[in-house]
Amino acid sequence: MITYEELILWSWAAFLLVWALSAFGVKRDIRGAGYSSVWSGFWPVRLGVMVLVVFFALRLARRVSPAPGFFSNRASLFAPPPTLGWIAAALTAIGIGLAIWARVFLGRNWSPRPAMKEHHELVTTGPYAYVRHPIYSGMLLAVLGTALTGTVFGIGVLVFTSIVFFSRIGKEEKIMLELFPREYPAYRTRTKRLVPFVW
Repeated sequence: MITYEELILWSWAAFLLVWALSAFGVKRDIRGAGYSSVWSGFWPVRLGVMVLVVFFALRLARRVSPAPGFFSNRASLFAPPPTLGWIAAALTAIGIGLAIWARVFLGRNWSPRPAMKEHHELVTTGPYAYVRHPIYSGMLLAVLGTALTGTVFGIGVLVFTSIVFFSRIGKEEKIMLELFPREYPAYRTRTKRLVPFVW
């Protein structure tokens, strides 16, 4: 039977694989790309990263050591009871599922950092009908779930990810207002940033 640690690792492995594969064929960044232009411009870089991701995912899938160090007592601030561990795994899996769902609807408009894309489109369907940043919503939920296992790594990633994402939201919304001065204000009034019907 699968453990909650394995479910968390399988969820993140699925996320990494989807992100690596879906990075192919995205629209070209025309402004704000910075270092990410290397990712979108050179297929050998993307291919190399994808191979590394697949290798990492396969290593995680090995039954010999399903949780290499991340969930050991030495790497944890606290040991969650089994119920909390399964709640953490469920939150991680749901968060990853939401992020992947949003990534599918965003399609070729995705960028690894806030940027204007060539022929940029305003996506308002799927999860984007409820929140403006569903990828961030999903990833924050997933890292929250991982952090609930008490690992130092999971808690550190939660803090880091929260800082990065909250700093990006304003930049992304500024770009979208510039690109869609009529449509985006109306879209913003009928949706929330991260949590449906709340905020």
